[in-house]
Amino acid sequence: MKSAKFWTVLVLLVGAIFVLNHRGDADNVPYSEPLSRFPATVGSWQATDVPLDADTLAVLGKGDFLNRVYTRPLPAGDQNSDPIAANYDTSLPVSLFIGYFATQRTGQTMHSPQHCLPGAGWVFDSHKYTTIQDVNGKNYDVGEYVISNGEQRQFVIYWYQAHGRSIPNEYVAKAYMVADAIRMNRTDGALVRVITPVLSGETLASARARALSFTGMMLPSLPRFIPN
Repeated sequence: MKSAKFWTVLVLLVGAIFVLNHRGDADNVPYSEPLSRFPATVGSWQATDVPLDADTLAVLGKGDFLNRVYTRPLPAGDQNSDPIAANYDTSLPVSLFIGYFATQRTGQTMHSPQHCLPGAGWVFDSHKYTTIQDVNGKNYDVGEYVISNGEQRQFVIYWYQAHGRSIPNEYVAKAYMVADAIRMNRTDGALVRVITPVLSGETLASARARALSFTGMMLPSLPRFIPN
């Protein structure tokens, strides 16, 4: 039997498609810079692009995508004394994925990590919704997850970003999409996901602090690529 969440999402999507098809006009899509121009340097982190394979792109559909790993070397004085850094060539990694969809008019929609990650063998150990701040003090509502695959653990921050809102819940995000399609003729939006491994010998609090530090520095750049 399908869950209540399944039927909620189905009703929202059907409603959105019905409304948009009967409007008969194209979405209002504000200008945004392509994600390829997203800063390669965030604070002391430096980026390496990770291309998405054809199968992943086929699942994601039509959109603009960024998939990068940012690393931050420890100060020279800390490299020999930190056993975590010694195991990882002194690089502390954070991965950033952004998927921006200029329109979701035809049923093309953002995919929840709650659906994608388990398919790759990861399970959710814990999750919660919380509010974080960028370096300028602006609040963002996000989801925080701890996932595991065997002995590996990762700390995840993700949310949906659309029209100046940060929304951690996919069902609420879809409800806003329907409302904004009617009020603003806009269905654009993005999924933002930050992941960092919980390294061998590292506490969860340390991994979380790393993810939050990176995210706080990255956030002020988002409006250039995800229109408010």
